[in-house]
Amino acid sequence: VGSEEEAGFARGGVECCDRGDTVVKQAQHVTATTTTIPLAPTTIIFIVVIAITLGLTLLTHPPTHSHHHHHPPPLGCSKGILGKIKAIEDEMASTQKNKATEYHLGKLKARLAALRSELINPKTHGGGASERERAFEASRAGDARVALIGFPSVGKSTFLTNLTNTTSRVAGYEFTTLTCIPGIFEYKQAKIQILDLPGIIEGAAMGIGRGRQVIASARSADLVILFMDAKRAGEQRQMLEHELAMMGIRLNQDAPNVVINKLSHGPITFTSTYPLDHFDKKLAMEILNQRKIRSAEVHIREKDLTIERFIDAVEDNVKYIPALYVCNKIDTTGVNTFKRLGKSKNYVLISCNRNWNMDGVKEAIYQALCPIRVYTKLPQSPPDLDQPVILCKGRHNVADLCRSIHTSLADPRKFYYANVWGTSVKFRPQRVGLAHQLHDEDVVQIMVRKDVQAE
Repeated sequence: VGSEEEAGFARGGVECCDRGDTVVKQAQHVTATTTTIPLAPTTIIFIVVIAITLGLTLLTHPPTHSHHHHHPPPLGCSKGILGKIKAIEDEMASTQKNKATEYHLGKLKARLAALRSELINPKTHGGGASERERAFEASRAGDARVALIGFPSVGKSTFLTNLTNTTSRVAGYEFTTLTCIPGIFEYKQAKIQILDLPGIIEGAAMGIGRGRQVIASARSADLVILFMDAKRAGEQRQMLEHELAMMGIRLNQDAPNVVINKLSHGPITFTSTYPLDHFDKKLAMEILNQRKIRSAEVHIREKDLTIERFIDAVEDNVKYIPALYVCNKIDTTGVNTFKRLGKSKNYVLISCNRNWNMDGVKEAIYQALCPIRVYTKLPQSPPDLDQPVILCKGRHNVADLCRSIHTSLADPRKFYYANVWGTSVKFRPQRVGLAHQLHDEDVVQIMVRKDVQAE
């Protein structure tokens, strides 16, 4: 027998147990007396129809949430240049190519070329290119400039170091080179500048990875080297050429022989030295109207001119640059790949790690530049045969020679005439003007006006 407090706790526990048994018995009684009410068949069918209707409504019209997600607008609605270019490219890809759609595709190509032209020379409020659009700055040196274009980690920096003895950062990871690194090597009396540019990736022409700056630097080059991994040469060449074409660079092509003389009044007229059977004049006029050319004389001196090359002739910012395809790491490929790439035109196979074929690539660069050696002569003095002036492909006239010596010499107000000895003239010497085309090993004596010379 415990205390009174303990006895009270015991009596309370017994009462709680009695109340719990009572509640359990009542619940069992209610459960036993509950009966199931049967539903009529029409009611069941009505409920099923309502459920199906609600399910279809939710599928076709999903509920809107209070949280608004800001999804990016479709490219077709974008007001930017990149969005417009993407929209036109998608429309061209979805349009079948046949006679009925040829005119429509031509208009799209002209519009695409105009947008790409605006992409090359963007309009800024400050009147100049922005910092991210400006090309890498490197002072021009030597007789020619060569730009190295390629993807990351293909060996461009090692190539520059082996060729020019210029120290360029080399590492085993991508994007080692972050700016333009110039170097110069001398070959056959020609000093050739090499620009090691940062690696580009797919979409470089759209500005990804500062690719637009890299390609803009290549526009000033006399030769472009597409530097590729030998194992992926075909894939990389296609992608690099596409990115360069997007920025208005045509490789190993001659400029279209088309002259457009704008007039103040009158219609647009076409003259050609070849039959224009496959040339759509209506489409050409539409392209000219898009570029706000309402009156002009168009002289076509090219056989089988395509509408794409006509668009390039209308645009004034397309560059035509010779190119070499240099395949590195050739020592890691098989014999079949070696033979296949070796037979391809404008291809040079090298190995920077093993220093293979470095002399061969120097000779290939020299031949691709098509240089000529021009010797200068002072009055009543023999020509200077020790230091020739090197003029590369596309710059072989007297005006180019004058600009190579000093830019002021090419000014018609200062230039008088030039005496030339060599194979480019019939008489020796022969007096010529600024437009005269020079040949290799010509001797030139430049004469300036006396009044300007006195100043």
